[in-house]
Amino acid sequence: MYQRILVPVDTSSTAQCGLREAIRLAADQKARLLILHVVDDFTMLVEVPSAGVYDELIRKLRQTGLDTLAKARHLAEEASVHTETLMREVTGKRVAEVIVDQCKQHACDLVVMGTHGRRGLGRLTMGSDAEEVVRTSTVPVLLVRDVPVVA
Repeated sequence: MYQRILVPVDTSSTAQCGLREAIRLAADQKARLLILHVVDDFTMLVEVPSAGVYDELIRKLRQTGLDTLAKARHLAEEASVHTETLMREVTGKRVAEVIVDQCKQHACDLVVMGTHGRRGLGRLTMGSDAEEVVRTSTVPVLLVRDVPVVA
């Protein structure tokens, strides 16, 4: 039985699928849910031309993270799941490292996350955070695909 489940979220549909599955599992197991959002500024460091533009983009990323966490918390609380939220910022680290670190730091015994299904060049150049979490996590990882809902 799981007691503390970590679920990383962003604005993608796959992350939302992972969140829904984590909520179902936490409700079934009477587990606590830790919802994590990671603000990753790596692409901006490479592409943004000025400090002023960088500051504005970081502010927007932070706000998007806060909004994403608030929506995720609301969904979990609607299912009567005890929930905590956490936002971390990363520079020079992979998001997967942050996920695994937070899992250890908060004594989670399961990670539930969506996959992004990158293929080809995107997977080779960027890698997969989900794949990295599976390889480096010391606890089980449940990967959830974004599957279209069939009526």
